[in-house]
Amino acid sequence: MRYRQATANPPQGLESASNHPNFAAMRIAIYGAGGVGGYFGGVLARAGHDVALIARGRHLDAIRSRGLLVRTPGGDFCANPPATADPAEIGPVDAVIVAVKSLHTPAVCAGIGPLLGAATLVVPLLNGVDAHEALLPAVGRERMGKGLTRIISEVAAPGVIRHVGVDPYVALAEWDGGASARAKALVAALAQAGVHAEIPLDIDAALWHKFLFVCSLGGVCAVCRMPLGPVRECPASRDLLRRAMEEIATIAAARNVTLPPDAVDHALEIFDSFPPEGTSSLQRDIAAGIPSELDAWNGAAVRMGAEAGVPTPVHSFIHAALLPSEMAARAAATAPIPDSRTFQRP
Repeated sequence: MRYRQATANPPQGLESASNHPNFAAMRIAIYGAGGVGGYFGGVLARAGHDVALIARGRHLDAIRSRGLLVRTPGGDFCANPPATADPAEIGPVDAVIVAVKSLHTPAVCAGIGPLLGAATLVVPLLNGVDAHEALLPAVGRERMGKGLTRIISEVAAPGVIRHVGVDPYVALAEWDGGASARAKALVAALAQAGVHAEIPLDIDAALWHKFLFVCSLGGVCAVCRMPLGPVRECPASRDLLRRAMEEIATIAAARNVTLPPDAVDHALEIFDSFPPEGTSSLQRDIAAGIPSELDAWNGAAVRMGAEAGVPTPVHSFIHAALLPSEMAARAAATAPIPDSRTFQRP
């Protein structure tokens, strides 16, 4: 059975803005309906778009039985997009938004095939800088896009997404950074759903700027075992955060990624604008004793620094300090821990 959700007519003028020949019929699959994917799937469905969610476990059961409840600072709403654990029940779509944690990327590679049509655009909204490369063998370059998001949201309970803070933002582009008709159509769909979405001038610089922010913030807060407020108020931990960001900025430069000269200062300004009670997903997973994205964040910074000849003392410390907890969580989940010494880019 293939799901098909009835779509509402787009607002007047939206079709011409999108340049998509069948904008009203654009089908979007959300691969991973957790805090990030669930939020975007919910707002897209509320806006009348043809959305299907890929979820699992009790979260999937709750969405199927009661719908998806999205709690936001501006008000709560319930959406009822179809949801399944099997992408084959959805079939080919116009766009796939991949919103899983990096450790689940192999599972996405194994399952994404039924969603792919000849012109499907796949946009990963993961927190690392190379999710598009990890997905490339399963997706193919002609379908592979690049993307990032800024939002603090979580699964508060099965079937319930809680948007904690930060105005939702998505940047996306084609593999080569281009603004194709299908990329513009997905941006228009997100914008119509109330998300600040755009195709940036340099998607690679945007990805690295986010990596500089998320990887450093997540690692420092996880080591400190404190939310954002206390970390930024303590001069010592704030300095640690700045030095972590500076390490990644240096790695980016060594890899010929052009970040603005004030990238670190801008990241700290964003950090200061976040709610003081905010925490990162890495920090929450480490505290909960479940597998995290440590290897794709601080571990990746250490590996890429070594490849580029850039010292990474702060990220090396963070990775070493958190690795025993990560290994224990992986062992409890019977999942193998990646060996950072043998990391190979796809």
